[in-house]
Amino acid sequence: MFISTPEGARNGTFSAPHMDIISSGPTIPTSTNGGSNSVGGAGSGGLGSRARQCIYTFIAQPGERVDVTFTTFRVRGSPPECNHEYIDIYSEVQDPSAELISSPFGGRFCGRIYPRRRISVYRTLVISFYTDFPNDTVNVFRGTYEFINASRFIVGTPTSPSAICSFNIYGTQRREGDFYSPTYPGVYPKNLDCQYRFIGTKGQRIRLEFMDFDLSFGGTHCPFDTVKVYDGPDDENSPLIGTYCGQQRSLEVYSSAEALFVRFRTLRRQADSQNRGFAGWFEFSEKFAKLDFISEDGEHIRGTECDQKILSRKESSGTVYSPNWPLLYTASVVCKYFIYGLEDAQHLERVGLTFEKVDINASDAECSDAFLKVYLQGQEERGEMESFDQAFCGDTVPPPLRSEGPRLMLVFSSANTQGQGFKATYTFETDYKIPGTPSPNKGCYFSYVSESQQTGEFNSPRYPANYPSMTTCEYHFLGRSDEQVKIVFNYFKTRSDSSTTQYNDGCEEDWLELYEQNEKTGQEKKYGRYCSGAAPGPIVTDIGYHTVRVVLHTDKSGVAGGFNANYYFLKNVNRYGDCGRNISGLEGGVVTSPGFPEPYKNDRQLCNFWITVKPKRRIHFYFTLFHVEGEPTDRGCPSAVVRVWPDPDSVGPPVELCGETLTNETREIISTGNSLKVQFMTAAKAVGNQGFKAVWTEIRDDDETCAAPKVPTTSGSGTANAKTGSAGGLRYANGRCISAKLVCNGLPNCGPGDDTDELNCQRSGGINAFLVVGGTSLCAACGVLLILCAGCTRRRRRNRRRRMSLVFPPHDDDDIQPPHLQPLQGMHFAVQCMDDV
Repeated sequence: MFISTPEGARNGTFSAPHMDIISSGPTIPTSTNGGSNSVGGAGSGGLGSRARQCIYTFIAQPGERVDVTFTTFRVRGSPPECNHEYIDIYSEVQDPSAELISSPFGGRFCGRIYPRRRISVYRTLVISFYTDFPNDTVNVFRGTYEFINASRFIVGTPTSPSAICSFNIYGTQRREGDFYSPTYPGVYPKNLDCQYRFIGTKGQRIRLEFMDFDLSFGGTHCPFDTVKVYDGPDDENSPLIGTYCGQQRSLEVYSSAEALFVRFRTLRRQADSQNRGFAGWFEFSEKFAKLDFISEDGEHIRGTECDQKILSRKESSGTVYSPNWPLLYTASVVCKYFIYGLEDAQHLERVGLTFEKVDINASDAECSDAFLKVYLQGQEERGEMESFDQAFCGDTVPPPLRSEGPRLMLVFSSANTQGQGFKATYTFETDYKIPGTPSPNKGCYFSYVSESQQTGEFNSPRYPANYPSMTTCEYHFLGRSDEQVKIVFNYFKTRSDSSTTQYNDGCEEDWLELYEQNEKTGQEKKYGRYCSGAAPGPIVTDIGYHTVRVVLHTDKSGVAGGFNANYYFLKNVNRYGDCGRNISGLEGGVVTSPGFPEPYKNDRQLCNFWITVKPKRRIHFYFTLFHVEGEPTDRGCPSAVVRVWPDPDSVGPPVELCGETLTNETREIISTGNSLKVQFMTAAKAVGNQGFKAVWTEIRDDDETCAAPKVPTTSGSGTANAKTGSAGGLRYANGRCISAKLVCNGLPNCGPGDDTDELNCQRSGGINAFLVVGGTSLCAACGVLLILCAGCTRRRRRNRRRRMSLVFPPHDDDDIQPPHLQPLQGMHFAVQCMDDV
């Protein structure tokens, strides 16, 4: 037993008993405090032949507590059961003469892990050592003890005589001081409920600073031991500032007014706790920042000295000030301003900040002590407080600022200086996350000017996140008078309840429209309305149309990913592009993709075909083959597209085609007048495909001079001709009339399912026999002629050599010139041979 006396030392050591002979009982080492304590131990032979138990009791004087620390610990039991050898600790013993079973159990320990420091709740602390090992135990454990003054745990006026850790702390009695958990820095007990009520005078505020904070941690929701701080005199009617657990460093809490309530609670549990609790400092003061500088739109963040949060009320605005504005701010003040715009599925805002006044007296130009720091990128959410965007001091008014997202934060620090501070106006603006120049007071309206940037990207609001519902956005692309606008879509998806992809009038929910505009004439032509997954094909405006308008409309139901696209301003290209042409003065023909029948190139191309026929005639345009990358019912035509304008002068949309399957309405197109435009365009991302082939034909409708088709007959020359009307026309099955010149030209000018113009165009047998006989006769005559010529030549040479040998001496045969042959007149074939001389 270790007992504190007024004359004795305040500390000492203890160790395990010496047990080398079982029958003799244990030997308890005497106290090392100079004999001022009564020391004793007990061996129990009744626990079995080897079992022994020793009790160490430490008793302090009134106003004292016992502080025990283990310096050596080699208890030979095995945790967690601790069989054969262990130490039990009791630190909540109220009466040293009472049985230990009636005192709260403080934990059982064995092995080589030291029990943490223990401080008694009352005057007594007991250590019980048990072993049934037969050998010596003298080196099993050692420790130190100290009788300490208990006054530091008496923070204020106890709330009741039996309260061990609940106090009322009055600012009129102590303006500042320490306060601790009941056994700090020792392990705190289980099943505690401690209350600290801080009460100041009117005009005062209270600051608590926890220099050390160590509670058990089970997650951020603090399911086990907690410290709760309330902004008021109790925990029933006062708002909660925060719930804290685990380990905290430099935790600082301020009251909003003159009262603050702290409650420390630990669970009643079986598991041992090894946490030490907390050590804090409190202060009552009138010098803390007054909160009246916070406007109605702002809200003081409870627990801070002067931090505030300002939340948007949808495109709202307001003003922020430094503390004590417009008077001089006080020294040693740090205030944070969290200005947050809307951010949800329907809304996204950013913050604009305009300064009206700045007067911050820093000690240097780097604003190292007094400053106003601005965070525009939400750094506080990532814990990157050192990465501020701007820092201001002095009296120069900063330029307007705009956050890069929905968050903007200001940090004002006065240091040890004084000045008027700052005043600034904030504005919450809808942030569509669209690159481009927004138009003031027009909502979702963005412009792109050639003189500023020749190429770039644009997208739906908040891309790649879903766009908001009930939104209409306009994008205006303004080129020079000698430029055209090109647009290529990279991604496209709007909400659609329909199971099939729609186009133009079929788009009734969320959709996008494309227009080209002629600034001189004011005419606007529509490319189309697109929705679901049908991405628009790439476009290049016509010459003279150097403005494009894109409109995105969303309804109130549902959302989707939207779109992303690139724009380009191009110098005026040839009207026909890379591979198109003007077609006129003909009655029919063929239009193909470039290089057909070879696949078109996997590169950007533009081909414009302008087809014009006689006045009051129309054009029948029929695709006989169509293989263009894309899929209209799935992903649209983002890489390659064929567009057909039945009326090039109309402001209505063209027929837009891609893929490999055409419908009856798209395979066969009739112009509305005597002209038709066909465009084939590919983007740089095109992969290539077979392309297309189309037959066009000039047609007349219900022309009485056009006869119905009749059975062809054979003329005297042996050629089959179709009977036509007096005007040389042929009427085919659907009642339209084409030129007789197109009959039997090998092209389906009458369209699909109608071969009237190519019916019975095979050649007759007589013609074929004549060609065979004539060709055979000609070949035979040529053969006879060659044989005769060869025979005459040999005989002539032989006679000449015989004559010359009689008259002339021998010489070279090359000097002899043959006689000139003349064909007989009136003969198809003639051979002339010279007789002997």
